[in-house]
Amino acid sequence: MQGNIASWQSRFKRLANTSKDKRLSAFYQQGVVDPFGTLAESEFVALDFETTGLDPEKDDIVSVGIVPFDLRRIRCAEAKHWLVKPSCPLAEESVVLHRITHSQIAQAPDLEQVLEEILTALTGKVIVVHYQFIEKSFFHAALMARIGEGIEFPVIDTMVVEQKAINNHRSWLERLTRKPIPSLRLADCRIRYGLPYYQPHHALSDALATAELLQAQAQHDLLPETMIKDIWS
Repeated sequence: MQGNIASWQSRFKRLANTSKDKRLSAFYQQGVVDPFGTLAESEFVALDFETTGLDPEKDDIVSVGIVPFDLRRIRCAEAKHWLVKPSCPLAEESVVLHRITHSQIAQAPDLEQVLEEILTALTGKVIVVHYQFIEKSFFHAALMARIGEGIEFPVIDTMVVEQKAINNHRSWLERLTRKPIPSLRLADCRIRYGLPYYQPHHALSDALATAELLQAQAQHDLLPETMIKDIWS
């Protein structure tokens, strides 16, 4: 764990010096949050992307949702949502999922045009996602395609938190028989805490749903005194 702490801190310092894009360099210069800080005293930001598909090498981001929060409250007034023009066509199946149409993105800015705003909203906070492959892989690939360098950042992944919590509560018989764990989809994870249903596949409402899920997990499966270093990746 100590190595993981040092790796993120030293990685950000190195990236701040080597990044050619001034927006990314400024993001890295701010450094990571205190890894020894606790959940109870930390400021978070939930991040969610909607995309044209599931392959970051072929698909692209079409919307970004960001919701700042802590364990006590969610700052909806500070939430942000962007529609962005993808570099590839919208597939029919993706339109059905997120309901973002060709006409809606026709006048939307490119991701690079709002990059500084997005990074500013993320700076100095613990980034929280549900299923980090999407946010990490798509953000990295999208920036590689646009500015020739990607992005790296640590996150708390509520899917990973939930998977560990489920495994910790499994009986010896369930472990012995290797009974499959329940669904880890965002909506299904929320059901286990009695959280309300939100229509999925909207970047802003999914970010809000992720923020609420971490708040619930912090009360039931984690301790508010849990250090950030123990659950980020």
